[in-house]
Amino acid sequence: MSRYPDDADVVIVGSGPTGAAYARILSEEAPDTRIAMFEVGPTVSIPPGAHVKNIEDAAVRAEAQELSEGPGAGAATVSSPGAVTAGLRRARPGTYLLESGFQEPGEDGMPVVAFSSNVGGMGAHWTAACPRPGDSERIPFLPDLDELLDEGDRLLGVTTDAFDGAPFTALVRDRLAAAVDDDRPAAQRVQRMPLAVHRREDGRLVWSGSDVVFGDVTRANPNFTLHDESLVTRVLLESGRASGVEVRDRRTGEQHMVRARFVVVAADALRTPQVLFASGIRPPALGRMLNDQSQVVYATRIRDAAEVTAGVHGELGADQVVDGAISERSGVTWVPFTDDLPFHGQVMQLDASPVPLADDDPVVPGSIVGLGLFCAKDLQWDDRVEFSDDERDWYGMPAMRIHYRLTDRDHAVIERAEVRIVELAKVVGEPIGDRPFTMPLGASLHYQGSVRMGETDDGRSVCSPDSEVWAAPGVFVAGNGLIPTATACNPTVTSVALAVRGARRLVRSLAEQESLAYVEFEHYTAETRNKSRRTP
Repeated sequence: MSRYPDDADVVIVGSGPTGAAYARILSEEAPDTRIAMFEVGPTVSIPPGAHVKNIEDAAVRAEAQELSEGPGAGAATVSSPGAVTAGLRRARPGTYLLESGFQEPGEDGMPVVAFSSNVGGMGAHWTAACPRPGDSERIPFLPDLDELLDEGDRLLGVTTDAFDGAPFTALVRDRLAAAVDDDRPAAQRVQRMPLAVHRREDGRLVWSGSDVVFGDVTRANPNFTLHDESLVTRVLLESGRASGVEVRDRRTGEQHMVRARFVVVAADALRTPQVLFASGIRPPALGRMLNDQSQVVYATRIRDAAEVTAGVHGELGADQVVDGAISERSGVTWVPFTDDLPFHGQVMQLDASPVPLADDDPVVPGSIVGLGLFCAKDLQWDDRVEFSDDERDWYGMPAMRIHYRLTDRDHAVIERAEVRIVELAKVVGEPIGDRPFTMPLGASLHYQGSVRMGETDDGRSVCSPDSEVWAAPGVFVAGNGLIPTATACNPTVTSVALAVRGARRLVRSLAEQESLAYVEFEHYTAETRNKSRRTP
């Protein structure tokens, strides 16, 4: 017997935070809806979709990361400052690189474009930063964006005070504010980074993954099933409308058909358009306007850290609780994006940083701080991911090829960021190293635009403001690929907010179908009664 259902009301492809958001909203607002979720990768944590940072045992955590690395399992990852500053083509732990097609001749490409294949997707490995978009980062045709972002915060469990007890949090923030805040409105001043992190009653930090987005209501929903190691090869259409999916059991190799009234493709910003392409859903904008965030990084040693620590704690080197994989030392600070300074600043202690930036062994724990500035891309129609009708990738799906160039404007913004990050490093302390480093393209993991949302079906977008694919009614898309604006801030909370909007539209569509079916049934019943009366 197949481990899959023959049919469902809604099929969700992908178990990352946005796919989980659809399951959560449906479970809350339409609990009778039968939901089948398919994930190409294995379950690597308990509960399914949990962040690997919550795994205290280092060996178990490393195993979970390797299980998430699909065809790249066992390859060397970015694990030392030397590997970062040398620009080696390596992935972060828990991710794997595109084997080929990442850079075309004469183009910049995305040499370290990467993926995760596991229940929870990249949400099991992310930094959990959830800043809100500002100025031109915002999507102008969504009047309800702030309310949707509030819902995104709720689903992700976003807080701003998780690191308030750490000794250097206020110090770093105050020093940065002195250099940044003049002439900025309150919302754009230096502040605590909103993080999908919360504290349990015993004081331990818990990093949010898809498990938090699912919540108890989804896990307790008898109409929700999650199937791991299950590759959706295409969306099925009837008369141009969603009718189900074809899914391959990666444990047995068997192919199955699951009928569905609606399909949500939430694979990621590269594999979502891949699934649409494989399904014959190929609008002109598919894969277009692809964008990454160029990332400039630097490290600094907090000036007078020993004196500050002694003054705060009464003894040198005092520290907060050591919490599994993370020690709480200097927290995470946010320097918001503005149109005048088109980059977003993320300043964090090194053991929360996604990449190692310094190999110093500080005398004062937490006294080395990493700075990162993310730059908004100059969006271009020809920046794109293309798919092949003939070549196949490791999973047997259409092979992808990245076309990507930095414009003169992009280079100018990066140069401004390099100057700015040195200024900020000197404000905080003593910079480590001669100069900042620009990460290889693709390193941010914040790929956007590939299934972009549009206000109207004008050929420049893939889906509506409700995330429904213009060319295929009943097919919804989710993830960072929907974001149509050039952003510098971390995109996850925005993507979850867009998933909330799409899920609410889906709830209404389900109700409309039920109402139409009831009307048709009543009409059929009345006609049957009338015929019965007329029959001698």
